[in-house]
Amino acid sequence: MKADSSISESFGLAHWMLDVAKRVAKPAKSMKSDDVHDLRVALRRCRSMADGFRAIDPDKNWKKMRRQATALFDSLGALRDCHVMLEWVEKLGSEGDPIRESLFAHLRGPEPALQRQAELAIESFDRKQWRTWARFLPCRAARVRAGSEVFETLALEKLNAARRLHAQALKTRGAIAFHRLRIGLKKFRYVVENFLPRHHREWKSGLKQVQDLLGEIHDLDVLRPVVSRVSGDQDSEGRRRWEPMLETERNARIERYRELMSGEHSLWTVWRAGLPRGEAARQASLKRLQAWSSFNDSDLRHSRRVARFAVQIHDDFLRLGVLKAGHGNDRELLRAAAVVHEVGRANGNKNHHKRTERMIDQLDHVAGWVPQDMQAMARIARYHRGALPEAAGLQDVSKPQRNRIKLLAGILRLANALDDSHDGSIRRISIVKSEGFIAIRAEGLRLQSALAERIAGARHLLEVTCGLPIMVRPLASRRATRRH
Repeated sequence: MKADSSISESFGLAHWMLDVAKRVAKPAKSMKSDDVHDLRVALRRCRSMADGFRAIDPDKNWKKMRRQATALFDSLGALRDCHVMLEWVEKLGSEGDPIRESLFAHLRGPEPALQRQAELAIESFDRKQWRTWARFLPCRAARVRAGSEVFETLALEKLNAARRLHAQALKTRGAIAFHRLRIGLKKFRYVVENFLPRHHREWKSGLKQVQDLLGEIHDLDVLRPVVSRVSGDQDSEGRRRWEPMLETERNARIERYRELMSGEHSLWTVWRAGLPRGEAARQASLKRLQAWSSFNDSDLRHSRRVARFAVQIHDDFLRLGVLKAGHGNDRELLRAAAVVHEVGRANGNKNHHKRTERMIDQLDHVAGWVPQDMQAMARIARYHRGALPEAAGLQDVSKPQRNRIKLLAGILRLANALDDSHDGSIRRISIVKSEGFIAIRAEGLRLQSALAERIAGARHLLEVTCGLPIMVRPLASRRATRRH
């Protein structure tokens, strides 16, 4: 899939980071309600995009940028809530309503202090560091093209997370549950809006409509306790009018949200249909894992060669009857483990296989992969080198799963050894089954070499798990064969 050429700078990370820089450069005293809102929107977008890229890029500057954006965003929150509640009071109240006038007085009282708090937060914002990030981080982000399967997978992960929050919100109808749903859908919306321009063109109307409804539900939930406090000293008739009015406004928006998001023609269905599903979702997630590996692994060529060798060994062993047809996704699980088996090297070579296992275990809700498969992938990658997998190290998996992990780890261990020198000296392999053993011929292998010695040690786990001895011998190059 080609990157969408219609994506403009107005949707990119660089745009929103520069937008933040421009807005905090203005005198804080001159900032009006809309200015505060627009700054918070820009900060939220930067923060959401940082979350998206942190899922594939381990660079610590993403976390630092997000932390600074969050600090300023939160400092402006109380002032923004004050502005929003004033707008709602003006909209819902009527002239001469004593509760309306009391609410105006109550909300406008702390406004100067909140304004000063916002001014101090903006003044302490590190503009120089932010501009540095605005130059550096978009360059890292550009390594993954807009509209790619990587972002489709991220969108699917955010969509699935929001869908779980949706069920909880409709079940409890509580303020906290709806607030979490609103934040979850914002994360999905920002991935689509910033990284999937084709999808955004089709979905922007529905996304905005749902986000507006959830935003208004949140506003009413913030306003309700304030009304309850202020109206405590007012006449009971005024309280009886305001409390049902707020509840009616809130319920109307919940019902409208339910109409849009329930049933076979809901927006959930529309959005889910536009993203990968089934096998396509797993393949898209593999692209996401490849992108994650590319940011963590300094030798991508090695990982690609190992993945190629591992898949060929698996396929040839299956063809020769050495392996029985087991789990339907063994091949792609092995390939995924091969792609990510070196990510632990991001923090140095020592015990990098153990770090790889921990890093894969920490991946959350990878679309198309069930937790059991992610657990298996982590263990397979862990045992591509080092100590052999023992029962003590696999206590948390069932016995059939344990045997599966050992077999696939044995294949990966041998495939990794075939490129142990990281130089591609072994260009191709050929596998045949003879009387009582398996013969692997490797083009570029020299018998009297350190590489041959390492391969000999690496084949042991696979020999034990498949029950046949394995011999690895040199293979004449195609050119030499033609000459002969």
